[in-house]
Amino acid sequence: MAIADLDKQPDSVSSVLKVFGILQALGEEREIGITELSQRVMMSKSTVYRFLQTMKSLGYVAQEGESEKYSLTLKLFELGAKALQNVDLIRSADIQMRELSRLTRETIHLGALDEDGIVYIHKIDSMYNLRMHSRIGRRNPLHTTAIGKVLLAWGDKVEVSALMQEIEFTRSTENTIMNAADLQAALLQVREQGYGEDNEEQEQGLRCIAVPVFDRFGVVIAGLSISFPTIRFSEENKSHYVEMLHTAARNISEQIGFHDYPF
Repeated sequence: MAIADLDKQPDSVSSVLKVFGILQALGEEREIGITELSQRVMMSKSTVYRFLQTMKSLGYVAQEGESEKYSLTLKLFELGAKALQNVDLIRSADIQMRELSRLTRETIHLGALDEDGIVYIHKIDSMYNLRMHSRIGRRNPLHTTAIGKVLLAWGDKVEVSALMQEIEFTRSTENTIMNAADLQAALLQVREQGYGEDNEEQEQGLRCIAVPVFDRFGVVIAGLSISFPTIRFSEENKSHYVEMLHTAARNISEQIGFHDYPF
């Protein structure tokens, strides 16, 4: 789309296009003055200045001292790196998740931390007609899910402490953990036993087991889980399910660069 066509767009669309036009121009130069930048993107200096100040306040643009020279920060790189990390993670996880699906015939999820909850970033559906209804991109609370407990149990202590203060302990079922003290006790058990559980805490009639997946720095990046309707869940087989999950999570972690999986 030509710059000249921007004024024909709705205001919100036009603003987005202008922002990305400025970012693209900044990306082509180590640093650039506002006069040259406004000429390059064919906008007024006042408009460019307004956008630059907003980008600067958000941390995407830096200004050298009191000069008019502007440059991109590494924040966009950080966003891109996170996206690439998730692409690599999902690509590596898919093979292991399909093998888990073949062995168990149950729903397999890969979930990651998203602000104060979890988001499913990959899923293999159960082969049974009776299955968990979920979708990639769906969010769930930390305190009611096996994946959420795993992410908290192996997370950075400072970050977890901050997250714990933000959790709204809403009740989903009669088994839902409803306060921070009980959740802390559950997290200690998760670390000790090496896996997290959702014992009908998010949804009545549904059990879930999850284990951690680590990135190349040994930081928990995701949780890998198997979900079962309670009528198909067997306590006698739980240790076998945990073992299969650990094998899969270990393989995923190794493929993305972590070779000291703790289980």
